[in-house]
Amino acid sequence: MTERDPASRHTPVLLQRCLDLLAPALAEPGSVLVDATLGMGGHTEGVLAAMPHVRVVGIDRDPEALRLASGRLERFGDRFTPVHAVYDEIPDVLDELGLPGVQGVLMDLGVSSLQLDEAERGFSYAQDAPLDMRMDPTRGLTAAEVLNTYSEADLTRVLREYGEERFAGRIARRIVQAREKAPVERSGELVDLVRAGIPAAARQTGGNPAKRTFQALRIEVNDELAVLARAVPAAVESLVVGGRIVVEAYQSLEDRLVKRAFAAGAEISAPPGLPVVPDTHEPYLRLLTRGAEEADEAELARNPRSQSVRLRGAERVRATPEHLRPAAPDDRPRGGRSTRPRTGPRRTA
Repeated sequence: MTERDPASRHTPVLLQRCLDLLAPALAEPGSVLVDATLGMGGHTEGVLAAMPHVRVVGIDRDPEALRLASGRLERFGDRFTPVHAVYDEIPDVLDELGLPGVQGVLMDLGVSSLQLDEAERGFSYAQDAPLDMRMDPTRGLTAAEVLNTYSEADLTRVLREYGEERFAGRIARRIVQAREKAPVERSGELVDLVRAGIPAAARQTGGNPAKRTFQALRIEVNDELAVLARAVPAAVESLVVGGRIVVEAYQSLEDRLVKRAFAAGAEISAPPGLPVVPDTHEPYLRLLTRGAEEADEAELARNPRSQSVRLRGAERVRATPEHLRPAAPDDRPRGGRSTRPRTGPRRTA
């Protein structure tokens, strides 16, 4: 079977809007953009094609995504550098590449087209497959291992916090009861358990009732919210003054984290009532979007996966005050579920 061209499998969401927001920061020759969630390379391809003077460092934790994107972007030569890493490791990646700062950062969050389309990865509730859900399938706990080893209380917490699932306790109880007979290992089994755990009346609206459970498991397996909470401040710190960051989120938990991080940088950090605001407490970010931008009708017709996107952008206008800077790389938490490469970021080509 011939492998499908990545370009035919993936249409980048809001590509032109991303280009428009990033372009002023990438105007000078030698400008560098970090595509922190490379996926199959659609956004990076758009940048490299539209801006011949720009170099892109593409980060992804998924080795298969890096392989496909590298093939797609081969024609751009050394203007594209793929790196196997988790995107909260941006400072480590740039240090390894000898880049003290970059002009742009792009994040397209959540599960990728590649991961959704490959049934054997277990991300989709629409197809029966082994429950894996690891964005980097070479390390960390699978979704099946989470389902079969977490306590009922922990499963309830995961489904409630990460899936915003009203019936988290009922679903967790069904899972625990089922695994007493045999391990829960396939997505079809999990869909049936979710349906059985949700009252019939509640199953009539809101699409597939398993959607929230699958989202919650994926977030837990990949430590997505903790990674994002570290990654946005780290990305801002990687920007030179005048550099820009654009983030596309697809669910409220992600968008809330991005909104708070950007708002914190765009506000005065001094206590209210001071007659003069010290320079060290002036905003260090300027918001580029009014709230979160959504896809218009034309975008939705072109790319149905843009339906839930929320796009935000910000520009770095000054150095971050010392008291607001994130922890240095050596001090950052290294917990989670072993989703990051143990040997640190590495170039793949």
